[in-house]
Amino acid sequence: MAEFSHIKNDRAQMVDVTSKADVTREAVASGRIYLRDETLRAIREGTVVKGNVLSTARVAATIAIKDTPRLIPMCHPIPIGAITVDFTEGEGFIETTVRVKSLGKTGVEMEALTGASIALLTIWDMVKSAEKDRDGQYPATRISELRVLEKRKGS
Repeated sequence: MAEFSHIKNDRAQMVDVTSKADVTREAVASGRIYLRDETLRAIREGTVVKGNVLSTARVAATIAIKDTPRLIPMCHPIPIGAITVDFTEGEGFIETTVRVKSLGKTGVEMEALTGASIALLTIWDMVKSAEKDRDGQYPATRISELRVLEKRKGS
């Protein structure tokens, strides 16, 4: 594995977007959490001990989207116009799709990715007792395929 100790430029800065025009922007991100069949059934049937998993994950994603500039230091605070967080069940996984819209000077893909990440982490947190094996490990649980599906700028 390569190390970065040789890199000379150690500064970090926010990109200047003040001269850019406000434009409608939209981004869609998604990701998956792989869970045991019994856990997926408990989520579907609403029998998870901690409560409604997907509703809680939707609220957590919404909060995370709004807090993205606090979490990722070089992200600009932007006005969020709309958020949708959806879930679909696949073969052994739940996929979240997060759509974020804004009217501003910079894109919303980091907000969409943050929302998707936190939705998936919230699902994991809410079902972790069901996912652990007898040694307290998570042999089947994993989050993967986090990506930006689409981003648009303009009308």
